[in-house]
Amino acid sequence: MDITLTEIEDAINYWRGRCPSSGEERALSPEVNALAKVYALMIYQHSKSIAVESLDAATARLVQAWRERAA
Repeated sequence: MDITLTEIEDAINYWRGRCPSSGEERALSPEVNALAKVYALMIYQHSKSIAVESLDAATARLVQAWRERAA
């Protein structure tokens, strides 16, 4: 199953709401950081979608959790 760039944006915003940035430096949470890496790679590669199966297990779980909440 694929996830689109727009869906990655939605997942990032979902996880930002659940795990906001912290500290004086406003560091991203590990959840948001993992999804942001995928987002950046997709932008760099001009990809409109990516296979969830190609993500590492932890990031795929974040996507799955977001999809379950969004449904």
